[in-house]
Formats: sequence, C-alpha cells, structure tokens
Amino acid sequence: MPTLNWIGKEAVEKHHKEVPYRLLEPVAGVSCNEDEQGGNLLVQGDNLHALKALLPRYAGKVDCIYIDPPYNTGNEGWIYNDNVNSPEIRKWLGEIVGKEGETLDRHDRWLCMMYPRLSMLKSFLKEEGVILISIDDNEVANLRLIMDEIWGVNNFICQLVWEKGRKNDAKYVSVGHEYILIYARNKNKLKEKNIKWREKKPGADEILIELNRLRTLYKNDYASIEKDLSKFYKNLAKDHPSKKHSRYSKVDNKGIWRDDNMSWPKPDGPKYNVIHPVTGLPCAIPPNGWRYSTLEKMQEQIGLGKVVFRADHSEPPIRKTYLIQTGEDEFDDESAVQVAGSYFYRSALQAKNELRDIFKTEIFDYLIYAELSGDFPLGDSRQPTYKSLRPFDLVS
Repeated sequence: MPTLNWIGKEAVEKHHKEVPYRLLEPVAGVSCNEDEQGGNLLVQGDNLHALKALLPRYAGKVDCIYIDPPYNTGNEGWIYNDNVNSPEIRKWLGEIVGKEGETLDRHDRWLCMMYPRLSMLKSFLKEEGVILISIDDNEVANLRLIMDEIWGVNNFICQLVWEKGRKNDAKYVSVGHEYILIYARNKNKLKEKNIKWREKKPGADEILIELNRLRTLYKNDYASIEKDLSKFYKNLAKDHPSKKHSRYSKVDNKGIWRDDNMSWPKPDGPKYNVIHPVTGLPCAIPPNGWRYSTLEKMQEQIGLGKVVFRADHSEPPIRKTYLIQTGEDEFDDESAVQVAGSYFYRSALQAKNELRDIFKTEIFDYLIYAELSGDFPLGDSRQPTYKSLRPFDLVS
C-alpha cells in the first residue's frame, strides 16, 4: 500500500497518546441541562484537547462522527499549535498558514495537525461506526492516503461529491464541489450485521400524504381509496417524481402496494411445490424458481397476506411489494427507499440564508448545510419506515 511521508510525520504518529487527559469545566451560565441528561455537549477549546477529555466517557460508544477540518486553502488563517516535541515543528507555532507559495510547508503542517486527531477519533467509534469528513481539492488526495494508513484501506466506503453551485467568475472551470470521505471503523462488522444504507425515493412522501388523507376519509374502504389514488396519479404532472411510483396503486391494512412477480432474481433459483388454496394442486413454478429460498419462508409470506393467488394453479401467484418496507420480507429493499448515490446537490446559499434569518447578520465564513446530518442515511435498512436515518453523534 502506498504511504505518504512529510516533514514531522514521525513526531506526530504517536502524539495522540502523548496528549494529557483533561477535565471538562461546565459553564452554568450558558448550559441548558446542568445535569447532562440531555445528552448534548458543546465543548469550547482546542479540539485535540477536547477529544482527549471526552475519550474516557465515549470510547467505543459512538455510531457516527462528522468533522469539518480546515481545507487548507490559505484563506482560513489557521495556526498549527500542537505541543509536539520536535524542533522542526516548534518553529511553526504561532504562524498563520498562508496560500500555496507563501507557506512552502503548508501541506506538512496540515498533515501534522490532522494525523493525531484522526487517530484519536477512531477510538470513539463502535465497531460498526463510521466517520464522515468534509474536504475539498486542496487536501483530498493527502487525506485519502493518511486515512488509508490510519483507518485501513479496506475500511474506505466512498467519496461523496457535494455540488454546491456554479461559480461564474472562474477562469477556466467552475469548481463548485466539495467531498465527504466516509470510512468505517470496521467494514466487516457492517457486512456481518447486514447493514444497508438507503435514502428516500423522490416523490414517495407525497404519495404517503395522499394515502393518509384517503384513509382518514374512507377508513377501511380500500376500493374507494384505490379509486381516488388512481385519480391522484392521473392528475400529476408528467415530470412529477411521484408519477414514477404509479404502479403502487393497491391498498390493504399494511399500506400501499404493487403486484410483483414471484421469480428468483437469477437462474437456478429454489423450486418446490406451492399448493393453490382452491384447486389443491401445485402452482406453476416460475422459470427461474421461487422468489423465496425455502418453502417455510414462502408459507410465512402467505401467512402474512403478502402473496396473492390467481384464479387457479395454472399461473404462479404474485407477491405484494409495499411502498414502505415492513421488515418481514427478505426482498423488502424494493420500497420507498433506494441506494444513495455518491453525488448530491445542496446549495451553499441555503445555509447562509438560514443563519441570517436567525442572527440577522453573517457570523460564520464557512458553513455546512445543517440537514446533511439527516439527508444521508446511515442506518439499517431493515428498520421500518425511515427510522434508519441516524444523526451524527460527534461533530468536530
């Protein structure tokens, strides 16, 4: 595996262990819950010292960490101030890191600052925990290399691209994107627990709102609900995102569903006899085999009312696929959620406008869109509805 060397690396590789433990001092005047029952902490101070102070309490307990370090653009005015026992590093203390060409060792300083913090953060996470790191082109290549070294190349999950908007004053190409690197503490643990990340499909919420309205109006009269639901789809504009889900037109006590085939996704699937409840004869088996791996699982789905038999045994039954997953079906992934993409758009202006509405002035130079903590799902897709959306536990 390629490794990265820089000025001061040997001095900082173990620095996170040399940092002394500190006590957090409560400030009653600005606290909301002095007994700490709220579970939230806002810590002011050097983040390396703050992390070391928090470590005894939270080691191995955190699900998700998000950090937004200096991007090292030369415009941030950050100063290296770690107390490292190294002559070549000590001369950096108190000096503002400038732009490319002004501070020749600016990347060395940034790497020396990041390395002990990334090393310490790993200790906070549960085995199945993950870290998200915002960064841009200035240091993304270096960050990938040291994360591979500290966290392990096998624990890399993805590099998200966040498009924030086009810059019309660019000389050559408008670079309006940043990145979010995602690494797992132990990627194998995510696989062992069958954890999958999903996001809402566009247009699903509008359908669910309409369904709830119709349920209030018609109660358990599913025929009337289905009739009005058909009108709802028909009246949508052609480009409306809900239009893509118009096959979800059937309703029962579990929710809104569409008919789906009973075939195994690939050839040579399981084959067994499924008896038709009226004729008492085995139903026709799909060419690829049954969707469910065993007769027991098929019987379980029949018992749950999620299998619809046809008039006789000459055709395979159909299965119900719900818009909202129920967690009862081994193939429930086809629902109102989908695999999250590695590219997304969020305007940088929205964060500025939201803060301006609160404080009536601009008080921060660099902002992260607040809803990023909930927009990107980091949970188990087998949990019902959208409760799999996991907020960040530790933000630095």
